Amino acid sequence: MEAIVIGGGIGGLAAALALHRLGHQVTVHERAASLEPVGAGLAVAPNALRALDRLGIGDHLRAHAGPDHPAAGLRRPSGRRLARVDYDAMAGVFGDRLVAVARSVLVDTLAAALPPGTVRTGSPAELLDHGTADRPAVVRTADGERTADLVVGADGIRSATRATLFPRHPGPRYSGFTTWRTLIPSPPRAPSAVGEIWGSGGLVGVVPLLGRQLYVYAAALAPAGSRGADGDELAELRRHFGTWCEPVPELLAAADPNRVLRHDVWEIADPLPVYHHGRVALLGDAAHAMSPFQGQGACQAIEDALVLATTLGTDPVTTLPAYTAARLSRTTAIVAGSRRVGALVARNTPAGVLVRDALLAVTGLLPQRLVLRQMARTYGWEAPVLVKSDRVAERG
Repeated sequence: MEAIVIGGGIGGLAAALALHRLGHQVTVHERAASLEPVGAGLAVAPNALRALDRLGIGDHLRAHAGPDHPAAGLRRPSGRRLARVDYDAMAGVFGDRLVAVARSVLVDTLAAALPPGTVRTGSPAELLDHGTADRPAVVRTADGERTADLVVGADGIRSATRATLFPRHPGPRYSGFTTWRTLIPSPPRAPSAVGEIWGSGGLVGVVPLLGRQLYVYAAALAPAGSRGADGDELAELRRHFGTWCEPVPELLAAADPNRVLRHDVWEIADPLPVYHHGRVALLGDAAHAMSPFQGQGACQAIEDALVLATTLGTDPVTTLPAYTAARLSRTTAIVAGSRRVGALVARNTPAGVLVRDALLAVTGLLPQRLVLRQMARTYGWEAPVLVKSDRVAERG
């Protein structure tokens, strides 16, 4: 089968690799001049690790992950602990803990697993015809029009492929949050605590990566399009969070202002009716962009990629409905769950913050098995097996 993937992000590369593992001919068209990952760090949850195991790269990610920590904590800006998640208990329940890597590590690993020439950068592509059972899909590329048995729309939150398939869909909606992300390559010292700090209308997270790097991220309520004075986003971070508990002030003092990324958070609040049309499938942010408060955006794109490949039969037109059936309800629920967590982060009145923190503190008193049970619907997902001919792709 000839497949064209529009978009060379994590979801597009994962889809290309899954299709390649099944013997399909795949070309990835990426508009950007290089595969520069958007963002800094990434927490890969157990559900996504299972999918990456099926693709044969899970162990490589584990080998390039940050140092193991026994737990991740949730604290107030004063430093008082509200709750924690025990990573050893998580591994006991789900078979893995959260694995933190630089986003570039995952992108590079996926790209390196594909045959040379599969990924074409600086190569925008546009869907012209979604195809039917009687005709192939048609995509316009820099080299002219190309036909394909399957087209995968992995072109992100502003997906032109989605707009072509569903012109009446309202598209993404602003969540009310803006986010900052940065990598600190040589922090003054290792943080005594990792995890998140929740304050009034915002949060800061600290995640150790390989080689003493720290991934620091933050979110705050802000009007869409807001930016720091003179483009200085590090100063904006310090203004919002500079008085919070350690290690936040120390890390912000060590951060490089040229390495601070800021992006507004947009989400697809109105679910698409389906994730396919004709010979075209949508995945990742193109299908179900979500806020980052459950850390599942990239993880769900990886799941999408594996499920798409495993449900695909010899005729995409008749088998793509199985992809939608497997993914629509699950991703819609996770989008809604991320929005609910975001609503808790958004509490910015003294009474609202007090009630939220009291609820979180009660959660922190619960046994870990009960805390982890709440995560089972997301983290407990079972990855389907890639089957090529009579051979099954084994774990790792």
